[in-house]
Amino acid sequence: MSQVKQVGLLAAGCQPWNKDVCAASGDRFAYCATLAIYIYQLDHRYNEFKLRAIMSEHKKTITAISWCPHNPDMFASASADNLVIIWNVAEQKAVAKLDSTKGVPASLSWCWNAGDAVAFVSHRGPLYIWTISGPDSGVAVHKEAHSFLSDICLFRWHPKKKGKVVFGHTDGSLSIFQPGSKSQKHVLRPESLEGTDEEDPVTALEWDPLSTDYLLVANLHNGIRLVDSESLCCITAFNFPSAAASVQCLAWVPSAPGMFITGDSQVGVLRIWNVSRTTPIDNFKLKKTGFHGLHVLNSPPKKKSLSSHSPTKNHHTSSTSEAVPPPTLTQNQAFSLPPGHAVCCFMDGGVGLYDMGAKKWDFLRDLGHVETIFDCKFKPDNPDLLATASFDGTIKVWDINTLTAVYTSPGNEGVIYSLSWAPGDLNCIAGATSRNGGFIWDVPRGKMVTRFSEHGKNGIFCIAWSHKDSKRIATCSGDGFCIIRTIDGKVLHKYKHPAAVFGCDWSQNNNTVRIWDYTQDACINVLSGHTAPVRGLMWNTEIPYLLISGSWDYTIRVWDTRDGTCLDTVYDHGADVYGLTCHPSRPFTMASCSRDSTVRLWSLTPLINPLQINILADRSWDEIIGNTDRAVEPGAPPLLCGKVSRDIKQEVDKLIGNPRGKKLRWFSECLSPPGGSKNLWDLVAVIKGQDDSLLPQNYCKGIMHMKHLVRFRMSKAQELTTVKMSKFGGGIGAPSKEERLKEAAEIHLRLGQIQRYCELMVELGEWDKALSVAPGVSMKYWKKLMQRRADQLIQEENDDVIPYCIATGDVEKLVTFFTSRGQLKEALLVAQAACEGNMQILQLSASNGSSNTDGNLEDYNELLHRVSKELAEWYFQDGRAVLAACCHLAVENIELAMANLIRGNELELAVSVGTVLGESAAQATHYALELLARKCMTVTTWDLAADLLMMTPNNELQLVKLCAFYPGSTAEINDLHAKCNLPGVEECMQLAETAQANGDIFETIKYYLLSTEPEKALPLGIQYIKEQISSSDWTLDSVCPFLDLLSYIRTERLVLHKCSEVRNELLILSGYAGALLAIRRQYASIVPALYEYTSQLLKRREVSVPLKIEQLSEELDAWRACTQLVNKSTDELSYTPPSESQRMVYSTLVSRIKEEPLKGIIGPDYVTGSNLPSHSDVHISCLTGLRIQGPVFFLEDGKSAISLNDALMWAKVNPFSPLGTGIRLNPF
Repeated sequence: MSQVKQVGLLAAGCQPWNKDVCAASGDRFAYCATLAIYIYQLDHRYNEFKLRAIMSEHKKTITAISWCPHNPDMFASASADNLVIIWNVAEQKAVAKLDSTKGVPASLSWCWNAGDAVAFVSHRGPLYIWTISGPDSGVAVHKEAHSFLSDICLFRWHPKKKGKVVFGHTDGSLSIFQPGSKSQKHVLRPESLEGTDEEDPVTALEWDPLSTDYLLVANLHNGIRLVDSESLCCITAFNFPSAAASVQCLAWVPSAPGMFITGDSQVGVLRIWNVSRTTPIDNFKLKKTGFHGLHVLNSPPKKKSLSSHSPTKNHHTSSTSEAVPPPTLTQNQAFSLPPGHAVCCFMDGGVGLYDMGAKKWDFLRDLGHVETIFDCKFKPDNPDLLATASFDGTIKVWDINTLTAVYTSPGNEGVIYSLSWAPGDLNCIAGATSRNGGFIWDVPRGKMVTRFSEHGKNGIFCIAWSHKDSKRIATCSGDGFCIIRTIDGKVLHKYKHPAAVFGCDWSQNNNTVRIWDYTQDACINVLSGHTAPVRGLMWNTEIPYLLISGSWDYTIRVWDTRDGTCLDTVYDHGADVYGLTCHPSRPFTMASCSRDSTVRLWSLTPLINPLQINILADRSWDEIIGNTDRAVEPGAPPLLCGKVSRDIKQEVDKLIGNPRGKKLRWFSECLSPPGGSKNLWDLVAVIKGQDDSLLPQNYCKGIMHMKHLVRFRMSKAQELTTVKMSKFGGGIGAPSKEERLKEAAEIHLRLGQIQRYCELMVELGEWDKALSVAPGVSMKYWKKLMQRRADQLIQEENDDVIPYCIATGDVEKLVTFFTSRGQLKEALLVAQAACEGNMQILQLSASNGSSNTDGNLEDYNELLHRVSKELAEWYFQDGRAVLAACCHLAVENIELAMANLIRGNELELAVSVGTVLGESAAQATHYALELLARKCMTVTTWDLAADLLMMTPNNELQLVKLCAFYPGSTAEINDLHAKCNLPGVEECMQLAETAQANGDIFETIKYYLLSTEPEKALPLGIQYIKEQISSSDWTLDSVCPFLDLLSYIRTERLVLHKCSEVRNELLILSGYAGALLAIRRQYASIVPALYEYTSQLLKRREVSVPLKIEQLSEELDAWRACTQLVNKSTDELSYTPPSESQRMVYSTLVSRIKEEPLKGIIGPDYVTGSNLPSHSDVHISCLTGLRIQGPVFFLEDGKSAISLNDALMWAKVNPFSPLGTGIRLNPF
């Protein structure tokens, strides 16, 4: 069980060096950083793209990727170490590799209409064709495409015409080959270059998808031409608005024939063109930096339709008296923008998905590093900022709560190896480079203020700014010197080393510089385990013996330096790990950076159990905080010895009255990773009635309580109103039909026929004129017209719909509109405003003038709860359970907030928050305490489990289970019994016999389990359960308490040989009850697995239970048939309604299952980081046979793995391991 949890990931940007580095297919798109390929996939439910996988098999720069045209799961990639890889996205593994290609494969493409073949070419050719599978597999050389006179920039196969291919060269010419015709080499150079030897490289080449011969070519300086590959003539040359513009990339828009888009190379301007016009139809400036690549998704993401409209949109035919308007067109009426999504990559590494129809970013990943990241450091006085230094010559500063870049250093500094923040609030960063010495960057001003050059041209590997004396900076370098200087450049000390020095650091207390000599390997010899050199080392600031090391063997290891054991190894980075840094105020959150160009955030809190639980159980300070001498004694339990915990203790000791709530909050914030825990505690404080003036500065950036939401947004709106916006207008002359209609309208108006005028104006698409005079007909007509306009805009997915809905008070429609587009935060704001009575509903006539506004407010309140639930669900399925809980707390839905924390397995946080919230959260807090107690039922923490259970009411039965499961000597067992106020083991034996004589089965089982012969309870309990199940009207609630109690029998007794028959029966019955409980809780992912597990046990083991395999498969089929409606909304085609018999079986099941007592707990578990792609260790789940995404849980044999989410759900409904050994599962 990996102890270190991955809690965040900063993806890299797209590399600017090679041409074909972004590709898309179906609902996925991919882009390349220098060494890794990032694959994003559309989540249909929320209509947004999410990072699904990172492929980092290449060790040198990736030169090109190409998606397979006939299999959306495959793409090919090539890299500078002469390697071509075919990668399967669904399985996330390499299917085929071709290494040692002749020459570097600079450009690569799947051969269209040739099964599995990939073509690649180096700079001067020849073109190689690699057939991956089948009888002809191997590499062949294209017969004609070789010995070119100029380097190849890129090549394109024709998508329709078999075997036709075009090459673009650096001298601006093209070469065209097709089977059966004469090959054309170096033709169609731009006319201005004829007879010169100037270079004008081809930057983009695309075949016209609708013709066999037309081809769009872009040259860097000469612009774009449409050429005919047969007659070798230029058909159209396109003109740019300014001579300075040059094209970097272009793409056809498949949904609109004849349209294409281009991206400029200097500035991020996206231009829209049509082949019939020589000038662009439209230009959008998307970014300051130039484009690098463009790719249009061939099927734009399908919006999920929440509206009740009929699926066929009205096709603008006017059959009634009401005019149906034509689609609204922009100023260029003949060329309205096609709906389409373009993947845009920029020169600064930014990657985004731009929705051309709606003119907005669907997704923008700005400013990512595009190369190895060598160092990362948190800002000491504002730990929400993390700085990273990279091989790409920049330092970037990130906000770790939103995982977005906030600042980036100006210019390219060469390779930056190391960085150090200035102490205090100086807001500067010192950087160390490979060739250009050191520098100081003033972050908010964006300027380089100082440079150091004492090391000459030698690489500086480490730089450290002293935090005691802010005028001193130390550097150490490949020249063997370590230099300490003042910031104005005066050298104070120079130390010489026998070899290159790689690390220096200021010790926090005595101002010496500690130097590790890399060549002595001194550290590695002590802690053996890494298989390659170690680059990053970090001591934990709270636990003095905890050392974290990052290595070139792709792993991060955590060591206990008291005895040199390795506590945990993390395999998630896909390449060498370079830098590690610790969060200043959350000492158990660390960041790591790597050659795979990602930064990842980790939580080390699981390594220090049971410390966190000691705090919850209100143990004394001695068991929480200690001094270094006590903590480093071998075998001592972990104790906090750092500054953060000392400060918390001082603050708690100052408090008057009951400090428990504050203490829980402060420790919870210190121990949990960023990502919502602070936000959660702010909301708890608001609910507990804390004064608003005490809320922190950045509260309004997070999820706010409903009573603040509208107020904060109002003040923000007032700030914004001072900024004026301008719009461009202008259009093309209108044809005569429109003229005639206009004339008619004018006449109607003069005749006082306002309604007819309005209808004609609508037909002309001039809604504003129609709406402005409509009230002259009647308010009712105006409202009807407003609603028609709103419906039309919603169908066009146009943002202009918003004012129409608000003016007519149609909040419901607007909320639905926002929700369907995945804009849940907008929906929440509107619903909240409506709840506060800011939306007016027009009272149309006197007859219903007395309509009750309170009724409306109730509806709005329900709407608000519905939207915040949707938003919470969005956060939850994104692996952010804490933020999901914040959404529920914002509308004071405490029950659901607690349920989200429990389902995200944030048990310690749930107990802390629940304890502070008190009565309203009590039921959920008790459930969380029971689960935490199960977590503590391991080697060292039994008494802690008892303490936790004692915090719950009516805890006798829970304590009985704990004592029954405790494996100690008789004396130890009796001690635990005494602590839990239970009779000793001997007395329990007598109580059991008495209860048996009285015929009280439950008490009998209970006391036998606590006695010296617990196995006596098994046959009794199992006999009783079998009798129950044999009757026709049994329910789950009648057997579960018995099964649950029996499952706590001590493991070593249960696995005895003489118990094997009852053991098998217990496992089967628990498995079956587990399946029914899983149906009750909607754990859909494990229901089939539980049924399968129960059937397998029935098949393989000698038992007599009243269950049949046929019955089990029948129930499973019925469950699938009757619930597929709920789960499978996407594949309507494969849907077959359940048969009558299946309905009967399912309704019987439902009548047995009954309702779940804890309402909010229904729904699957999903822990933090569940959707973060891990790189290297691919595990296949033994329950589902699918690859596990997110955290993995290993079963007791040490090799079978299931996902942590499945393990948690399984353990909540069936305590026994899926391997059928009788061992209890403890994934909490």
